Amino acid sequence: MECSSTTTTTTTMCAASQNQPLSPSSSPSLSPRAGSPKNGPPSPPPVILSPCAACKILRRRCAEKCVLAPYFPPTEPLKFTIAHKVFGASNIIKMLQELPEDQRADAVNSMVYEANSRIRDPVYGCAGAICQLQKQISELQAELAKAQAEMLNFQCQNDNLKSLICMGMAAQDDQEIKSEQHLSCDNTSLFLDDANIYAAWEPLWT
Repeated sequence: MECSSTTTTTTTMCAASQNQPLSPSSSPSLSPRAGSPKNGPPSPPPVILSPCAACKILRRRCAEKCVLAPYFPPTEPLKFTIAHKVFGASNIIKMLQELPEDQRADAVNSMVYEANSRIRDPVYGCAGAICQLQKQISELQAELAKAQAEMLNFQCQNDNLKSLICMGMAAQDDQEIKSEQHLSCDNTSLFLDDANIYAAWEPLWT
């Protein structure tokens, strides 16, 4: 009887333990991993496109295909201010639209230069700067021609000096040759005089 009651009690406890649910702490598979991030990687900050200097000065929305944006960046507002003051925004846009893209940058630089010249010289503008540059070119050409003439003169003087030196050396050589010939003639005359003296004393010896 005792053995049967003990067996029945053990069987009842095992069944109760099998029907009991597992706690999260006792199950290693259900526990969260240590050190795992709660959220994903941070998203990049949104890109804020700044309007070009032209649209910013004109206080309008800068479109995606703005004609002025490639040539008037937001870091150079003075560039558009100068061109806009002389030509106007509508004229700048019209001129750029009439040109191919490979010539627009040069056209913008030309407009900015001309507008800057017009602001500095309202009467003549860039024509005054061109005339001044042409005057400087003429003065430099005159100085160059003068320098070339002086060089030619120095070259002629050098050639004349060389010819004079050569003539002097030739005259000196001729003089030395003549002096050598004169000395040889004097030696010959002395030899002849000795011969005459010997001929005069020869009868006395005989």
